[in-house]
Amino acid sequence: MRSTSHRPADISLPLIETTVPGVLASAVATCPDRVALVDAVAAPEARRTWTYAELDAQVRHIALLLLDRFAPGERVAVWSPNSADWVLLQHGAALAGLVLVTVNPALRESEVRHVLSNSGAAGVFAAGEYRGFRPYQAVVDMQPDLPDVRQVVSFDDWAGFLGGTPGAHELPEVTPDDPCQIQYTSGTTGFPKAALLHHRGLVNASRFVARGAGVTDGAVWVNSMPMFHIGGGALTELGTFTHHGTYVLLPAFDPALQLELIETYRGTIMLAVPTMLVAMLDHPDARTRDLSSLGTVMSGASFVPAELVRRTTSAFGCGFSILFGQTEMHGVISQTRLSDSPEDMSETIGAPLPHVEVAVTDPATGEVVPTGEPGEICVRGYQTMLGYFGDGPATAAALSDDGWLHSGDLGTMDERGYLRIVGRLKDMVIRGGENVYPAEVEQLLSTHPEVRQSAVIGLPDPHWGEVVAAIVQRAPGSEVTPESLRAFCKERLASFKVPGVWFFVDEFPVTATGKIQKFLLRAWALGQPPATAVPV
Repeated sequence: MRSTSHRPADISLPLIETTVPGVLASAVATCPDRVALVDAVAAPEARRTWTYAELDAQVRHIALLLLDRFAPGERVAVWSPNSADWVLLQHGAALAGLVLVTVNPALRESEVRHVLSNSGAAGVFAAGEYRGFRPYQAVVDMQPDLPDVRQVVSFDDWAGFLGGTPGAHELPEVTPDDPCQIQYTSGTTGFPKAALLHHRGLVNASRFVARGAGVTDGAVWVNSMPMFHIGGGALTELGTFTHHGTYVLLPAFDPALQLELIETYRGTIMLAVPTMLVAMLDHPDARTRDLSSLGTVMSGASFVPAELVRRTTSAFGCGFSILFGQTEMHGVISQTRLSDSPEDMSETIGAPLPHVEVAVTDPATGEVVPTGEPGEICVRGYQTMLGYFGDGPATAAALSDDGWLHSGDLGTMDERGYLRIVGRLKDMVIRGGENVYPAEVEQLLSTHPEVRQSAVIGLPDPHWGEVVAAIVQRAPGSEVTPESLRAFCKERLASFKVPGVWFFVDEFPVTATGKIQKFLLRAWALGQPPATAVPV
């Protein structure tokens, strides 16, 4: 049993030295006639499918069309919701040696202007319309201010783009070390940064996670996670293709459609954040659809209560796995085992994936802390990003000279090597010299029957330096008061950890993957009168 919070990399399983195009080539050579991709729109008659051979032919055509417009190494952005065309463009760009810049379709002009300028994108593929907004027209309007952008293509004219006749090009050699994508961090603590990701990291991290979730040859992954995010455009898709499976892609999350697709396509695995799982479990179709094919549900991005694990496995008859990671680490770095207890799944984030070295260190000294003591989770190995694109100072702050990536997440490691999250380094509350880890208080509040969700932050206090503040979303029908919640906490926590300020909200500001944006909550709370503010 270990006594320090350091776990060396497990290298018993080999890395595969390949690229995103290499993954597709392997599947084509092995099972060309197997269905690779389903464009799972709501109307069954409008759904499209591709075998691996058909997908490969389409991707090669797209790569050549892209090389008519761009040179290998240039950046091309995609600003669109989920679609099969998004997947085709992703693989075509990888084959052409381009770097794909993924853009959240919910962003607006000023936010996208930063992304396109920061990444130096030479081209943009944009949706014609998304939830009443027109991304393609927005790019056209801002193009005079973006000198690097030479080409703008609307997905409304995707057929016209595909109908072109490409020139004669030789496909470039792409290596596992080459940059593949720029993904912008989710922005829970401030303005997003551009993580530059490589082929080896995207392929292997996705492969190891899928393997840890019990994925085998021919798996059917039903996915509604957003493609612009590491969990959608990399983990779910490449996790499927590395196992020569079928990728069933929804345009967006809809609980009824997700349940129908699992039944129709005999889905074996899905990734869903807790709010998505609750919506599926509460939907009446969950009791009438045949979900017997579903082998594993994976979840993460926010706290997953043990009761939700039990409810999901009971209702769906499946296994469960909790994931933890960051965009900067090519997605997931740790994962709970299917055999772990609901309590381990709820209270820990599992053990590191293969080929990942993890240490928990004192943020002030950099020294590895003893097991069970909190510190910053640091990671070293093939999974670390190449850096923040165009931002040397931010890269130097995140990546040390000896290869450690500083996650900014505070956690502990137990004697088994299992990790627990206690908060973000920036979110840690220091009250009167005592460290308060928000995750501990949030986890306790999650056990209260009248609390649906909570977020704990620090607010300035002239006496204590900071005061612990709890922002609570009540359970439906609840009128729980700050006094009763404070009493609940005082019975179970040291007094300095008990929130002294309470707010109530109807809903939280979240990222596209369900993470609460605490920096927005903090700004909001500073301008709001609290429900109560008392010394504790």
